Amino acid sequence: MSRFLVVHGGAVWATHDVFTGLCAGLRAGGHEVLEYALGARLDLAHDWLRLLWRKQKQTGGPLAGTRPTPADVQHHAAEGVLAHALRHEVDWVVVVCAAYFHPDIAVLARRAGLRLAVVFTESPYDDAQQATVAPLYEVCFTQERASVPGLRAANPRTHYLPAAYDDAQHGPHLNGSAPAHDVVFVGTAFGERTALLAAVDWTGIDLGLYGLWGGLGANHPLAPYVHEGLVDNARAGALYRKAKIALNLYRDARGRPAESLNPRAYELAADGVCTVSQPRAEVREKFDGAVPTFTTADDLQALLRVYLANPMHREEQAQRLPRRVTEDTYTHRAAELVAHLAAA
Repeated sequence: MSRFLVVHGGAVWATHDVFTGLCAGLRAGGHEVLEYALGARLDLAHDWLRLLWRKQKQTGGPLAGTRPTPADVQHHAAEGVLAHALRHEVDWVVVVCAAYFHPDIAVLARRAGLRLAVVFTESPYDDAQQATVAPLYEVCFTQERASVPGLRAANPRTHYLPAAYDDAQHGPHLNGSAPAHDVVFVGTAFGERTALLAAVDWTGIDLGLYGLWGGLGANHPLAPYVHEGLVDNARAGALYRKAKIALNLYRDARGRPAESLNPRAYELAADGVCTVSQPRAEVREKFDGAVPTFTTADDLQALLRVYLANPMHREEQAQRLPRRVTEDTYTHRAAELVAHLAAA
């Protein structure tokens, strides 16, 4: 068994779930896991550096003209990784996301003899930035299989590690209090998503939009359906299980190849909820028709009304989904990650 230091991605949603899921999966595999709370340290580093800068301005100190930058904050927040990893003699440092992990810390860690791996969670959207730091790590993982060739050109030890779900938070047997909607979506209000959903006629449909939607404005056609605020994984699972239909919307890849399922796809399947999704190659491969797909607002509207009018059909579709993802938990993904690291 190995000892891991797992570095938080820095954000309080999405990558946070990957971090907690991998930590739990590694522990389930019998490994020792130390957690590095980068997100909390980013906030503290920001406040501390700004306090020092203000004091320098008041006293006319030598750093009075040097306002701390985001890079300064990231460096200060991540410095402790070196001390933690060396003090506890970890076998591997695993960085989740790396968007807020200063690359200089990776350089120093490698010089100190530490073994570093990274799980890139933002493929294919941020592949250009991820490729620039990929050579700093001994092993790289990406959650988008179409991104492997490009990232492998930057680091030959790049592997596909699919997204997953936390079986402590998602499963048809779990309970949890949540409102029951005809259609529910939990996510962020990216422009392409709001444009798509605003083009649907929601008359007679109880739609619930959860997550970060605050930029819409009170007069936006979707405003009546919005329940603003961060939604943790447990509450998301409860919302899914209470809904008649759940939506899975992907971010616009803007011309980049994108084939892989997102974490939401696995979570919805695990919860056994009838799902309607935008297309990805893996939707077809994994669910074999049990998840219908759409490309336009008209397609979506037609699908929703057909499925809402046919509860038996919804139930048949939903019952097919959990068994499709029985081997897609974070315990399984952690085992895949460990196997690749052992081979390295």
